[in-house]
Amino acid sequence: MRVIAGELGGRQLLAPKGWKVRPTSERVREALFSALGDVTGFTVADLYCGTGALGIEALSRGASRAVLVDQDIRPAMGNVHNLGLIERVELLRADSAGWVAGGAGGQSFDLILLDPPYRQADAVAAALDPAIASVLAPDGRVVVESEAGRPLELPSLEVVRERRYGRSLVTFHVHPSSSEG
Repeated sequence: MRVIAGELGGRQLLAPKGWKVRPTSERVREALFSALGDVTGFTVADLYCGTGALGIEALSRGASRAVLVDQDIRPAMGNVHNLGLIERVELLRADSAGWVAGGAGGQSFDLILLDPPYRQADAVAAALDPAIASVLAPDGRVVVESEAGRPLELPSLEVVRERRYGRSLVTFHVHPSSSEG
């Protein structure tokens, strides 16, 4: 597994064997960031970050900083340190949904990347949907990776794009009042 593009393009990402992480595939990350376009200067939240692959890809492509949140941040911490990103990353050991519901430390984000365990889609959606818009910058986007047969739905946000890659479904959301399309 590697960083796809940007300043860290080609650098290895570690996904420790035996750990309960399902890193987003290179193919899906490539497609996701191609669809997003320029993320230069963005503040990013990578929820259920696992190895941190999504947040690290955003940083490599020009995001200014990222908050990586998971109940076990050790896989992400190894990648952040190995790639020299510690100055641009805040690692938080927390329940992602609880952190967002609690106001995300008063922060707002231009991009929220959401890739929870597929089997938890319904519970995660129920916990995140009431609060996620409150931590999203006005022109921000939320990108969700979920299982195609069991999508994670956020009714408080507007879906602007949806793509399937094998068993993964990637859905792009904005605030309902946003005119992005």
